Amino acid sequence: MQARQVQQFFVRYKIAALLLALVVIWIFFHIGTDGGYVTPRNMANLLRQMSITGMLACGMVFVIIAGEIDLSVGSLLGLLGGVVAILTVNYNWGTYPAIGAALLLGLAIGAFNGFLVTKARIPSFIVGLGGMLAFRGILLGITHSATIAPVPDDLVAIGQGLVPIELSRILGGLLFLFLVVLTVLRRRRRNKLSLKQLPLWADVLKLVLIGGVIVGFLRMLNEAGGVPVPVLVLLILLGVFSYVATQTVFGRHIYAVGGNMEATRLSGVNVGRVKLAVFALMGLMAAFAGITTTARLNAGSPSSGVNGELDAIAACFIGGTSMRGGLGTVHGALIGALVMASLDNGMSMMDVDTFWQMIVKGTILVLAVWVDVLSGSNRG
Repeated sequence: MQARQVQQFFVRYKIAALLLALVVIWIFFHIGTDGGYVTPRNMANLLRQMSITGMLACGMVFVIIAGEIDLSVGSLLGLLGGVVAILTVNYNWGTYPAIGAALLLGLAIGAFNGFLVTKARIPSFIVGLGGMLAFRGILLGITHSATIAPVPDDLVAIGQGLVPIELSRILGGLLFLFLVVLTVLRRRRRNKLSLKQLPLWADVLKLVLIGGVIVGFLRMLNEAGGVPVPVLVLLILLGVFSYVATQTVFGRHIYAVGGNMEATRLSGVNVGRVKLAVFALMGLMAAFAGITTTARLNAGSPSSGVNGELDAIAACFIGGTSMRGGLGTVHGALIGALVMASLDNGMSMMDVDTFWQMIVKGTILVLAVWVDVLSGSNRG
């Protein structure tokens, strides 16, 4: 009976269970590293590490919710990061024109992937697999399999810089205000539609807890010098993608397409256009991640982004995104990315062999999908 109750808890309250698991992971590694894990410096490093996977997960969660998959994003990350390095180092482009070119290229490549899926009717798995090989090959060709370095200092600041403490406090306050506004808008919309929703006290308690987390988060990172710039970028992306998912017609269409594509098509939604836009956004997120990777490494590396697609997909599934499509949240995917980064960081600090790290991460991914299967069987 107890096992059944635990199972139901993980199925019904995925995010709460995931946060509980994250706390357990941090406590375990903190004890295992003799108090060296939950420290301002290591937490800043941990969040900087997860920001790249988080950027990919922001786009991947939309792709999976829409009922598709994209295996090319790791190689695309490497390619676009390499393009920025080549433009700034070999062709003496300014940092921001090079970044703009990479973002536009990522958007275009993502849209092309979407075109192949929606218009050429090639399965997204095959399109992604082909892109994984092709983009890595192009990267090796344009870099001649050599590292391109060093990149300009203003580009490095994007990956290694810190947000001033006062500015981080102001941004933290704005983030909390944004969450309050989202909650109010959600409650008004559900009330207007006469939909069931949580009691007001539950939403207030949730906001209080989130506010406490933001305050603690800022205090810890400010003790380490400030919030890393990649983490700030990720938080902005979290706000944008959460707004799109919950407050826009386009966001509702993404869920509808993944939940029941044929019914959505018959209701008048242009399913192909929605999927093409989702893949374009995925390409844009790969560009953000590639730029950040190059900035963090101070170089464009031909090996950048290896297995990045696997980490992003795993983060989404661990964060509660359904492999069947139609269900998932952006914040859940980012918590999943934090779980993955926490495991990498903790096992590295404990000098765990690489093969054990791969076994642990693979096992957790399988367990996450198992929870999704249980959830699906319960709904049926």
